[in-house]
Amino acid sequence: MPAIGCKPDEPAASELDAAIGASAQRKAAFRLLPVISIGYGLAYMDRINISFAALRMNSDLHLSATVYGIGAGLFFIGYALCEVPSNLLLLRFGPRRWLARIMFTWGLLAMAMMLVRTPAEFYAVRLLLGISEAGFFPGVIYYLTLWFPARTRACAVSRFYIALPLSTVVMGAVAGWLMGLDGRLDLAGWQWLFLLEGLPAALLVS
Repeated sequence: MPAIGCKPDEPAASELDAAIGASAQRKAAFRLLPVISIGYGLAYMDRINISFAALRMNSDLHLSATVYGIGAGLFFIGYALCEVPSNLLLLRFGPRRWLARIMFTWGLLAMAMMLVRTPAEFYAVRLLLGISEAGFFPGVIYYLTLWFPARTRACAVSRFYIALPLSTVVMGAVAGWLMGLDGRLDLAGWQWLFLLEGLPAALLVS
């Protein structure tokens, strides 16, 4: 038994810290990972749904292949240019708040694609979508380092990253059904596609 005034037994304190850390990791695994995994899947879907929408959108809006190609590419220009600034802002405002901002903004802009009518509007929304989504993936990786130590981080990252292949399966199954809503409430199928695939990202953090 330690004398009065002495430090507590170090092994006992170490075991307590380890138990607290393990509890925090379990909570993060069950509460944090599903949310950010769903968010990553939605990000990928909102990034590529334009390829499904183009089947009807290009003819409805009279967009040439050149216009479509430029618009599709502008997303990645905005994304690449704002990756570093976005993560600097993440450090300033905190990962949780900034990642929520990213998801909410890209959800709104993904839905805004249903309103485009001209090539200029198409270009602008695609560029803004890339800017808004920039920093999400590296921001999540950084966020995971705050919750998971190196020995368990690889497992956490792999569970997060599996959302990418799963989202491609979901996208292929859902896109056809959404395009089939053509004419409902006077909206084209591609407008339903943008609306209903952008909405979850905005609602997930609201």
